[in-house]
Amino acid sequence: MMKRSKSIVIITKYILVFLFLLSQVNSQQDEEDTTIYTVQYNKDNFAEEVQKNNHVVMFYAPWCGHCQRMAPQYEKLAKETNGDKSNVIIAKVDCTIDSELCSEHDVTGYPTFKFFKAGETKGTKFKDAKDMPSLIAFIFEQLGTPFGDIHETPSAPDAVNGLLELTEDTFDKHVSSGYHFVNLYAPWCGFCRKLAPVWEELANSLRNSDHVSISKVDCHQHRSVCTQFDIKGYPTLLWIEDGKKIDKYTGQRTHEELKAYVTKMLANDNDKVDVKIDSSDSTLHAVLSLTGDSFKHGIETGVSFVKFFAPWCGHCKRLAPIWEDLGKKFFGNEKVNIAKVDCTLDVSKDLCNKQDVDGFPSLYLYRDGQKVSEYNGARNLEDLYDFVLNNVQLHDEL
Repeated sequence: MMKRSKSIVIITKYILVFLFLLSQVNSQQDEEDTTIYTVQYNKDNFAEEVQKNNHVVMFYAPWCGHCQRMAPQYEKLAKETNGDKSNVIIAKVDCTIDSELCSEHDVTGYPTFKFFKAGETKGTKFKDAKDMPSLIAFIFEQLGTPFGDIHETPSAPDAVNGLLELTEDTFDKHVSSGYHFVNLYAPWCGFCRKLAPVWEELANSLRNSDHVSISKVDCHQHRSVCTQFDIKGYPTLLWIEDGKKIDKYTGQRTHEELKAYVTKMLANDNDKVDVKIDSSDSTLHAVLSLTGDSFKHGIETGVSFVKFFAPWCGHCKRLAPIWEDLGKKFFGNEKVNIAKVDCTLDVSKDLCNKQDVDGFPSLYLYRDGQKVSEYNGARNLEDLYDFVLNNVQLHDEL
């Protein structure tokens, strides 16, 4: 009990000076103090050492931008916490060196923080926003110690199927670190009500992602949040990184388009290129999946190259990875949509009949919602890419 009390005093001391340190988040360690306080583990000593004491472990990659931003704060936490009498050790593992060790602990993104209780080899994952106050609160929680008297602002409630409801009290703290896609809405707004189930579907499909938070704010109840962004209409969808508004989404409000936007925004920086977003319908792709209900809206603008297929079709199976690569080549190109329609689905059978699909796969090109031609060439990536590119250039010349 005495050891735990001393550890809590140490962590409390860190929190009391944290507000001062927060203003110097981007500053380097004091020039006169070059000591590394964070304990570095690897595959040879991790399993043995982590059982000897409570541990907080940061699994990271040196090239990860967010890891680099967290490193100075994490090092200061280690300086204030690690010691011979500490009841919790602040440690880290370089996943570019010990990739197998990180895989064993289900590390799918960086940084990943886990708390390991003494005597145990399986850690508890820290799922809150990647900021130091939340991490410290997580440590207190795992140590079984109340944190309410010290925590400055309340945390957002647990997400419901991946969707967070933010308020004036929780918004600033929650978006202060990491990547956020936020729906600022008004309950009386008809477009907002129409978007609501789509937004819930988006959040649910990204609920296992450690890289992006999907949230919403009721501007009628929490006007100060919406006022700071000078909201002119509802719904307004903002992309926020580390507390700063980066972009306003103005695209189509379909599940597929919103997911594609999230993927694009996460891929903008080199340290996010390898992001994998887990969802109930697997990893996000650059190919739009259309049905009879969404087809008209999905192809109404630009050039759309659509594959009509059946899952049991052998030729379709061979074309599938090539079609995904084709989608990646045009990903982010506002003039081109690479799409697919499963003609075996009840919701799409009538569509396939109306589009005169008489074999699989059938590849049709559309321009601004109108069918232009059927592709009958070689089904390799180069020829498919040239076919689309030529049609885009032809349209531009016209």
